[in-house]
Amino acid sequence: MGNHRNRISAVDVVSSQVEITREGKVELETAIADLLDENSFELIGRDNGPYRLLLDGVGPRLAFHLSDAEGNPILVLILSYTPFKRAISDYVFACEALCSAVAASDPYKIETIDMSRRAYHNEGSELLRDRLSSKVRLDLRTARQLFTLIILCRTPSFWRVPLGIAS
Repeated sequence: MGNHRNRISAVDVVSSQVEITREGKVELETAIADLLDENSFELIGRDNGPYRLLLDGVGPRLAFHLSDAEGNPILVLILSYTPFKRAISDYVFACEALCSAVAASDPYKIETIDMSRRAYHNEGSELLRDRLSSKVRLDLRTARQLFTLIILCRTPSFWRVPLGIAS
């Protein structure tokens, strides 16, 4: 994993846009556990880690509230949600199509749609890496996990439908 300080050690997600369901809570907990299991997150020019992250998806912005292990605020990174809309929309559409293919037990469609879903997920993850690159270094795996959290934070259908395929 590299430097034990260059990582996220705790995550919380706030979303005032949707009411979380039991299934949504399980999805969120799984995504957070996956991120905490292994990640590489380095604030450029700082050595305050490991970091606590509060991801806040309110309005047209995504806020990454970062604090040190004791909870002392370090930095807030604000990103516009707008550049992520298409990637999230495409990803959610692919997930819904994948669920339909699974229900229809069509292995060819499942494989094809899942490849598209992964490509959309990678696209959003690379966009996130690019948007954070002036302040944060993170590997693709960490970006994928953070993008999953953004999806869960911003997409009401993920709270209502237990997809089990967010990563």
